[in-house]
Amino acid sequence: PQELGADRLCDAVAAHEAYGGPCLVLDFGTALTWEVVSARGEYLGGVIAPGPGVTAEALFSKTAKLPMVAMTPPPRVIGKGTVDSIQSGIFYGYLGLVEGVTRRILEELGEAPVIATGGFARVIAEHCSLIDHVEPELTLRGLHILWGRNRGTVR
Repeated sequence: PQELGADRLCDAVAAHEAYGGPCLVLDFGTALTWEVVSARGEYLGGVIAPGPGVTAEALFSKTAKLPMVAMTPPPRVIGKGTVDSIQSGIFYGYLGLVEGVTRRILEELGEAPVIATGGFARVIAEHCSLIDHVEPELTLRGLHILWGRNRGTVR
């Protein structure tokens, strides 16, 4: 599709190359994206949601007194203070988003490996049993594969 961002295409290509298909990629960047790839390597579509940093920034910038906090797993779900409460809301709310959308995609797609990449991938994967693999360099691998295919040096 012409609207598909280069990073999303790179993620899909690299995931299919590494894991075959069908497969599902989650990229935790400024936006959180899900990329769905068929068994034949066709890009089937995806989902886009605000990334965790955007979520935290929106809460900070749109409220009068709430501080900006780092997205880290809080010590418990029930916050004992403002910072813990914000971290809990962002982290566990985000985890719920990841798990909910991923489950729904897998219900449509069927069994498939779930690959995560991007800045928050490892943190979320440690708390999400649906993520099978964390690949920090997935987008760059996809770029390299596509570069090779365009040069005729990679099939």
